[in-house]
Amino acid sequence: MAIFHVVLVEPEIPQNAGNIARTCAATGCILHLVRPLGFEISDKYLKRAGLDYWQYADVRIHNSLEEALNGIGEAYFFTTKAEKRYTDVRFGDGCALVFGKETAGLPEELLVKHRERCVRIPMLGDIRSLNLSNSVAIAVYEGFRQHRFEGLQGAGSLHRLKWE
Repeated sequence: MAIFHVVLVEPEIPQNAGNIARTCAATGCILHLVRPLGFEISDKYLKRAGLDYWQYADVRIHNSLEEALNGIGEAYFFTTKAEKRYTDVRFGDGCALVFGKETAGLPEELLVKHRERCVRIPMLGDIRSLNLSNSVAIAVYEGFRQHRFEGLQGAGSLHRLKWE
């Protein structure tokens, strides 16, 4: 099964972090939260957004981005400022998908340092950005699409009825 690391740098909104934790739980991704956080881990909004999926999420908290990326292979930095689309790169097994805080994104110094690994999700020019949890879901599922959804359940079933 492909594994991806989702790294949130200084996330601010507990509902986004909860939704992202749920995405990570559903896909087996490891969620890395880089301090300072804009909420408490025990925040009721964080837990509500993640519903009962927190027990399935592998969440790790770090004091710096360098600490979070230590031991992880390649990292891709998602930003509206990138020149390259996220679909133009191949996300290798074990890579990190890095996202900045909701109000400011990732620091430009970091982006310049890693220009070749900065990617964007295309959207209309008048819109500032997508919601963070939506962006993470797009990135994670693109990674799994590239790996043919290896390790994820490919079909569902009805609860009360049967497919005819």
